[in-house]
Amino acid sequence: MLGRTANGLFWMFRYLERAENTARLLDAGIRLALTRDLVTAEEEWRSVIAVTGQKRLYEANHDSYAGADAWNFILRGKDNPANVREMFGAVRQNARMARNAISGEVWEAVNESWMRLEKLLARPIGQSAVGEVVRAIRLAGTLVHGALEGSMLRNEGYHFARAGTFVERADSTARLLDIKYYLLLPSLNYVGSSLDNGQWDTVLRSVGGERAFSWLNAGRMDARAIVEFLVLDDRFPRSLAFCHGALRDHMFALARLHGADAGSNQLMREAEINISDMSVETIFEQGLHEFLVQFEKANGEIGQAIAEDYRFLA
Repeated sequence: MLGRTANGLFWMFRYLERAENTARLLDAGIRLALTRDLVTAEEEWRSVIAVTGQKRLYEANHDSYAGADAWNFILRGKDNPANVREMFGAVRQNARMARNAISGEVWEAVNESWMRLEKLLARPIGQSAVGEVVRAIRLAGTLVHGALEGSMLRNEGYHFARAGTFVERADSTARLLDIKYYLLLPSLNYVGSSLDNGQWDTVLRSVGGERAFSWLNAGRMDARAIVEFLVLDDRFPRSLAFCHGALRDHMFALARLHGADAGSNQLMREAEINISDMSVETIFEQGLHEFLVQFEKANGEIGQAIAEDYRFLA
């Protein structure tokens, strides 16, 4: 497979995952902000913008964290080159680049979702419409992933697509947990702490994990249980352990197809050993922020190594 095609598949699904994760974060933010007073709601939107990594850019263009300003900035803001509209445009652009390597069903799911989102995001979005837009973004992710699983050969194109998904998903979960945890509980002394359950519910809703967490923890809501769930529980498809386990499988499949063990596989093995040796107690002893920074760094290096190993720019 040409490096440009592999690059298109990898980044098509990274941008798709990024758009879907942003929609989940917005959905959780909207739910919480609507139940709070104006000052508290603005703080929630401040944290949502921080999770997206766009706080400095937002504050350069806006004087307050009003809800409509925040979600329009994230979804379609012209002063935000990383808005969701641009993300989904990048999904379609990369799908076109890899058109001969994806099924007709995948292309149709991408193209139809892009046309629907272009229409929804053409004008500023009010409070009555933001829920529909968020649902449309999440549905787009579901449709494209479903088309991939249901119609693609399990060849190298499939594995590049899935590798992009799990690199991005791991980064998103780690970044969300790091920023939200810092805002909620900067002290590492989590035992007996008073937690804002609404904010922790936002963390879980942002990864679509509130129901699964509740099933496993009988409604108990505390920092230790949430960190263990989002970092170490390999049953949950957005945990760091699950993402790196799935990424490992797809990278090893690529190595078998290419007949060579690439440098990215070695980095993957090192990252997997690191997380498999962890317990929630050792994570807190090390420092959650320190652990997550190391994880994000290793995850980013794996993504870069994949690009170099398979000559994405060739």
